[in-house]
Amino acid sequence: MEYSPDSPPTRLRAVAELVRLPNVFTAMADVLMGYLCTHAGLDRWGGFSLLLASSCLLYMAGMVLNDYFDRDVDAQERPDRPIPSGRITARLARTLGFSLLLAGAALGWTAAAVAGDWRCAVVATALAGMVLVYDRVLKRTPLAPLAMGCCRALNVLLGMSAAAGDWHAMHGFIAGGIGTYIVGVTWLARTEARTSSRRQLLMATVVVAAGIALVAWSPSWADADLPPESKPSFALSKSSNWYLLMGVMGWLIGWRCLRTVFDPSPTMVQAAVRHCIFSLVMLDAAACLAVRGPAWAITILLLLAPTMFLGRWIYST
Repeated sequence: MEYSPDSPPTRLRAVAELVRLPNVFTAMADVLMGYLCTHAGLDRWGGFSLLLASSCLLYMAGMVLNDYFDRDVDAQERPDRPIPSGRITARLARTLGFSLLLAGAALGWTAAAVAGDWRCAVVATALAGMVLVYDRVLKRTPLAPLAMGCCRALNVLLGMSAAAGDWHAMHGFIAGGIGTYIVGVTWLARTEARTSSRRQLLMATVVVAAGIALVAWSPSWADADLPPESKPSFALSKSSNWYLLMGVMGWLIGWRCLRTVFDPSPTMVQAAVRHCIFSLVMLDAAACLAVRGPAWAITILLLLAPTMFLGRWIYST
């Protein structure tokens, strides 16, 4: 059955591509992991739900505004994207992007009121601001991977923002590890539309590995003042298994990145980037495993199902 560019099914698919719908579940994994690393469970559904919704809206806003500000470049390099292909107008994308951005920040402030913690509002506002700065100013500069990594680290901190007590060094290492991982993935994807530099791909792979290493190292930074719900009991009690797990994960992800050094074609690099994005859910699950044990880690892993299922039909990079 043929659909015209203006038919509802075509428009709906275009919006799903615009917001990178498969990847939204990776943002949810960040927040769920951050929340579970500072809570014994999902004991405060109201505040958690608002933080989760805020994260999803801010992520989708970033994707939409990315395409809006890149529409002229995409017309040359990715003419099949929703805006250059004419399936979504630039005006609609701009309106949608800024609406999602404001709504996401507003939900962060609402979560602050519900949870009684100002950090929810501050982190959501900082994340919204960084999303806009990245898309509008930094996307084409050498600072772009660092800015994107900051966005992901802030997303993890958004999940941690309703913590009952203060943040500790271990929380910073977890958020920093996820952020560093995304710095490497963003660097890997910098020139995915054309043949990439082997040196750039190798350096990006090193940064990806460094991010995984920081997450693996985070339980070592558990201090005596950590509240019981934040203690990495599983990782500390089964340290050999923990480091073996993180080593295997690092190898599986790193090898996929390293293959691009030998074959820097757009097809290979784009496949590696998708693999790294989907593997972020596994990295979040591992960080949760260290603190909460297998049951909650498996809950996060379940987010891989919609991510991979939708990724078969909807372009995610």
